[in-house]
Amino acid sequence: MDINPVFLLVTLIKIVAVIAWIYGLLRVVGHASKWVKIGGIIVAFLIVQLAISVPIGSSPILSNFDSGLLFQACTMTMVALGLNLIYGFNGQFSLGQWGFYGIGAYAAADITYRWDNYDAAGLLVAGLGVVLVGLVILMLNRILSRMRGIPVLSAFTLYLIGVIVAGAVALFIGAAIGQALTPLFGTEEAPGFLASALMAQVVFFLAVLIAGVFAAEVSFLFGLPVLTLGSDYFGIATLGFSIVINTLMVNSDTILPFPEMKGGRGMVGIPKVTNWFWAFLFLLLVIIVMRNIVHSSTGRAVMSVREDETASKAMGINVANYKLLSFVVGSLFAGIGGGVYAHYIGFLSPGTFDFLVGFNPLIIIVFGGLGSMTGTIVASFGWIFFLEGLLRVILGQMGTEAPTWRFVLYPITLLLMMLLRPQGLLGTVEWGFLRQREVKPRSREESNTVPVSIGAAPAAK
Repeated sequence: MDINPVFLLVTLIKIVAVIAWIYGLLRVVGHASKWVKIGGIIVAFLIVQLAISVPIGSSPILSNFDSGLLFQACTMTMVALGLNLIYGFNGQFSLGQWGFYGIGAYAAADITYRWDNYDAAGLLVAGLGVVLVGLVILMLNRILSRMRGIPVLSAFTLYLIGVIVAGAVALFIGAAIGQALTPLFGTEEAPGFLASALMAQVVFFLAVLIAGVFAAEVSFLFGLPVLTLGSDYFGIATLGFSIVINTLMVNSDTILPFPEMKGGRGMVGIPKVTNWFWAFLFLLLVIIVMRNIVHSSTGRAVMSVREDETASKAMGINVANYKLLSFVVGSLFAGIGGGVYAHYIGFLSPGTFDFLVGFNPLIIIVFGGLGSMTGTIVASFGWIFFLEGLLRVILGQMGTEAPTWRFVLYPITLLLMMLLRPQGLLGTVEWGFLRQREVKPRSREESNTVPVSIGAAPAAK
C-alpha cells in the first residue's frame, strides 16, 4: 500500500477549511445587522462556488470527488438535524429516519423524471395530493381536538380514510390537468415552454418541497398510533418501518404502480439538477427552521418532554402532540434531504436505503452531541469528508474488500467516543446563530421606574 502523504495533508486541510467555513457561516448568520447577514451568506456561497468552478492550474480546489462529498454532507446534515430533533431534543429513539430519507428521494425523483419525459401528471398529482391531505389532516385535527376520549386507533382510522379520499381526488384531478398540459411540452424538435430549462429548475424546487411534505405526512400517519408506545418500542417500530419501505423500493415496479423506478435494479434517468446553489439553499433553510423551532416556546415544550414526561403533563403540555410534531418536522427535513440527494446522484438503488446504512444519522448525532445543532452539522460534514472520503480512499488502496472495514471502524469510533466523551464532540456548545440569545436583566433604575399615563395626575407625596 502506497499512500501519498500530499493527498493526506491536502485532504486534512480541506476538512479543517470546511469546519472553519461552517463556523464563519453560523457566526455571520447570527449577526445583528441584516445587511451583514445577507452579505455574509452571499460570501459564504461564493467561496465554495469559486472553489468548485474556478480552476487553479489544471484543476479546481474542490475536485468532482470533493464536490460530491460536499453535496452528500449537505443532505446528511439535513437528515441528521431531523433525527436530532426527534431523539436529541425530544427524546424519542427512532430508527426510521433513513426510511423517510428514501421516501423523499424517490418521490422527488419520480416527479422530475416524469416531467423530463413530458408528463406533468406526476407534479400535479403529488402537489395537489400533499395540499389536500394537509388540509384534511388540519381539519380533522381541529374537529378531534374538541372531542375528548377518542381512542388513538379510532382517530387514526378517520385520518386514514380522509387521506385515502384526498389522494383519490388528487389523482383524478391531477391526471386530467396533466393530460391537458401535455401539448405545452412541445416536441423534441420544437420544445415548448414547459420543456424549458427554467421550468426544470422550478419543478425541481417544487419536487423537493413536495417530497419533504409527503414524507412528513407519511410520518404523521405512522407516528399517530406508534408514538403511544414507549421509546424503546417506538425504536423497534421505526426499524420495522424502514425495512418495509426498503422492501417496497425493491418491489416498486411490481407491487407499486411505478415501473419507472425499476425496483431492485435501481431508478435511472433522474435529472441531475442539484448544484451548489440548491444544496446550500436547502441546507440553510433547514438550519434556520431548526434553530427557530428549538429556541421558541414550542422548542422548550419539546425538550421538556425529553426531560420528564410526567412533569410536562403536570404543567399542561400535550406530550403526545409535541412528540408527533417533532417526528413530523424531523421527517420533513429527511424528505428534503432525500430530494436533494436524488438529483445529485442521478440514480437511486434500494441498497442505498438499507436499514443498516440507516444507522449513520444516529451515529452522527451521538458523535456530534445529542441536543447540539452545531455538533450535528460539524459531525455530518466530518463524517462524510473523513470517513466516507479520506478513510474510504485509503482502505480502497488495500484491496477491493478493504473499504467494507469502515463499517467496523465506525462502531469502534463511536464506542470510544461514548467512553471518553459521552456528551459528544461538542456537547451542548452552539456556534453563532445557533446559540441561545442571552436576555440582559433590567437595571435597578429601570425596574423601579413606574410608567405614568399621559394626563394622569401626579401621585401625592
